[in-house]
Amino acid sequence: MTMMIITVFLTAIVVVLAILVKTSQTGSGIFAPPEISGSRDVFPSAKVVNLTGASGPESIGFDPAGEGPYVGVSDGRVLKWRGESLGWSDFAYTASNRQECVRPFAPELEHVCGRPLGLRFDKKTGDLYIADAYFGLLVVGPAGGLAKPLEDVIYFTDTSARFQRRQFLAAVLNVDKTGRFIKYDRSSKKATVLLQGLAFANGVALSKDRSFVLVVETTTCKILRLWLSGPNAETHEVFAELPGFPDNIRRNSNGEFWVALHSKKGLFAKLSLSQTWFRDLVLRLPISPQRLHSLFTGGRPHATAIKLSESGKVLEVLEDKEGKRLRFISEVEEKDGKLWIGSVLMPFLGVYDL
Repeated sequence: MTMMIITVFLTAIVVVLAILVKTSQTGSGIFAPPEISGSRDVFPSAKVVNLTGASGPESIGFDPAGEGPYVGVSDGRVLKWRGESLGWSDFAYTASNRQECVRPFAPELEHVCGRPLGLRFDKKTGDLYIADAYFGLLVVGPAGGLAKPLEDVIYFTDTSARFQRRQFLAAVLNVDKTGRFIKYDRSSKKATVLLQGLAFANGVALSKDRSFVLVVETTTCKILRLWLSGPNAETHEVFAELPGFPDNIRRNSNGEFWVALHSKKGLFAKLSLSQTWFRDLVLRLPISPQRLHSLFTGGRPHATAIKLSESGKVLEVLEDKEGKRLRFISEVEEKDGKLWIGSVLMPFLGVYDL
């Protein structure tokens, strides 16, 4: 009898939340994504570059010759864009055995096929460094092919010791704080944990003068700054507090930083992360991960990118408030007067002319 009452209660909660999310999709519901003062709703005019047979271009990179972009996709490959006439081609992959890796989006096979998330080129050698969610830090030469384990110095984040990449929403909802910021040194072949106890560590950017490094903490909606040199060396502080959940950070040629928000932080997300009783209720709801994601992101797909100064000041906020063209973005790379915009979920890149 008790279980029946609990089931009926949870079902009623699901119905109520579904109604609230439905109203949020029109922009009027209490769970709708919040407005950001001073933002410009310009991304609906962005162009898209579709991926054929691939999905989730999480991270973006350009090689030393300016060719690309290169993107890591859901099936473990790194693709290279060769222009309108040639389209996308395979450049690299992170798993040697790819017999099962034939579907564009198969989260249950990520541990087999790999999931390249972070991409960075060495501007001198042309080597591409890849942070794979399952195979760790890898490197591949300018000709591409199978990426090999890293033998270099690099900073990177480890999101969680408890949850796999495909369980990212569960990691956030459980306020998991097992994330780390790590430095790997080739000469000593030693990995050093520089920061630990992070709530979904999710991206790194080095300052132009190399005096500090920024670390994304998604769950808290913060960017942390760790000083590498100067009087504050080895100390860290909050660099910026954001109106949503950051997913990767990239520095532009001026030393400013572009941050992609997976979504803005609405009422549902605020309650889930601040009220234990509400979070416990949410985690018990008999709904699909897709519906839970919709609730958490405000019921209306959208895209938000924020440019920060070297001191952490918000310089610009660009959006697609209704998700007409872009949604759930994961990275913003500025190059030659354009913003190249990735997404961990969508099957295309966005391109916006500044």
